[in-house]
Amino acid sequence: MLTIRFLRQGKKNQPFFGVVVTDKRNAPRGGKFIEKLGYFNPLTKEVSLKKERIEYWLKQGAKCSDTVHNLLIKENILEGKKISVHKKAKEKGEKEKTQEEKTSQKPEEQPKPEEKTKDQEEKKEVVAEEEKEKGKEIDDEKKQAKESIEKKETEQAKEDDQNKQKEAENNS
Repeated sequence: MLTIRFLRQGKKNQPFFGVVVTDKRNAPRGGKFIEKLGYFNPLTKEVSLKKERIEYWLKQGAKCSDTVHNLLIKENILEGKKISVHKKAKEKGEKEKTQEEKTSQKPEEQPKPEEKTKDQEEKKEVVAEEEKEKGKEIDDEKKQAKESIEKKETEQAKEDDQNKQKEAENNS
C-alpha cells in the first residue's frame, strides 16, 4: 500500500523532512521511496510541495500519514478537517472518557456543575464497587488455590504414611 509521509533528514537536533511517496512497509528513516514530493523544515516553517504530483498519487490510491494530511490541509492542497496527531493512550482512562463525553455534547446539553459532581460521584462509586467485586473474586480464587494445595499435601502425607507402613511390614 502506498503512503505519502515524511522522510526524516537533517542533522541531530536539526530536523528536516522530505515529503515522499513510499510503500508503507519501508522504514520511515532512510527507507526507499518512489518519488520526492517536497519538503518541510519545522525550524523555519518553510514548506515546498508539488501540488500536481501529490494530487496524482492521491488519485492512484496513496494514503497520507496524519501529519502530512494536516500539512496538506494547511497548504490548501486538501480540503477537510485536520486529524489530531498527539500520542494516543493505550487504554482510555476515566478522564479521557469524560472529556470525550463533554465534547460530544452540545453546549446546551452539557450538565451543570452540580450535576457533574453527582455524575462523577456515581461513577466513582460504581468503579469502587467493581474493584471490591474483583478483589472478592481474587480472594475466592486464592482460597480455592490454598485449599487445593492443602488437599494435595494431606493426600501426599497419607501416601507417605502408607508407604512407610508397607516398608515396615516388608522389613519385619
